[in-house]
Amino acid sequence: MKKFVNDPAQFVPEFMQGIADANPDLLSFTPEFQMITRKSGPSNSKVSVVQGSGSGHEPAHVMAVGPGLLTGACQGAVFAAPPVDACYETIKACASDAGTLVLVNNYQGDRMSWDMACEMAEAEGIKLKQFIINDDVAVKDSTWTVGRRGVAGNFFVIKCCGAAAEAGQDLDAVYAIADKVNNNVRTMGVALTSCIPPAKGTPIFDIGDDEMEVGVGIHGEPGRRREKITNADAIADELFDAVAQDIPFNSGDRVAIMVNGLGGTPITELYVLYARVHDRAEKAGYKIVRNYVGEYCTSLEMAGASVTILRLDDELEKLLAAPAESAARIF
Repeated sequence: MKKFVNDPAQFVPEFMQGIADANPDLLSFTPEFQMITRKSGPSNSKVSVVQGSGSGHEPAHVMAVGPGLLTGACQGAVFAAPPVDACYETIKACASDAGTLVLVNNYQGDRMSWDMACEMAEAEGIKLKQFIINDDVAVKDSTWTVGRRGVAGNFFVIKCCGAAAEAGQDLDAVYAIADKVNNNVRTMGVALTSCIPPAKGTPIFDIGDDEMEVGVGIHGEPGRRREKITNADAIADELFDAVAQDIPFNSGDRVAIMVNGLGGTPITELYVLYARVHDRAEKAGYKIVRNYVGEYCTSLEMAGASVTILRLDDELEKLLAAPAESAARIF
């Protein structure tokens, strides 16, 4: 293993400290709970939006905290759900009189931690709602999940809910935005290599130099099948078809398209994939309103990519275009 690591047990708090140090006017870091919140704190006149999951998916979660996005987020160890107390303290730190929306990606550990934290917060009189994100079309049930996984489509939920909260919409309305996005967004990914969690020191799964995992999860969970690697257009076609046929998307739909890197894929290769996805979308009659190419939800240094398509309406277009600021600077 070759990584920039000191003590593997301190990997997560150290990189989170770095994020906070690099954004001193924007973010505050609470090491005890591996929690990052807006420096300005919550606004009682606006809904707060919080999230948290395992580390290793950056810039997801803690790097999506800022105006127009999350109010706060906490993280567990690499690929491990945050503990209940961290989730609970994040809700408390971000609680607003207008209410708090808790966004949870559909993984069993995340759901258990946030379910308990929400119950504890509600017992103290904190007004909140919880929403489950499950945009992955690859498999229905998988390692760590019952139902579909929450993956890169999470970005669109964060962005739209954050913008709606910033605009002063109430808790029911912000929750409805989450539901609308989740109902209209689909994702699938492929991995060419494994990755190495610092505390483990070895790859989380074995894959041949000439193989790819089609429909891989962001923790390395098995996808639809393992097969020999093929060319970029064939890979893009399979991801596009799986995503486009799921809702399904139709000719005339206005869409946002994301080609997301899983941590170890050069941006040049992501644009090779995007060129094919863009061509397929145009031939299918979609109107591409916005595109996103880069790293939004990763799996450490895994080489791979995912394709996400979101069907838009006037409301979602406006929310995606609203200003936002975060450590990631990609929103």
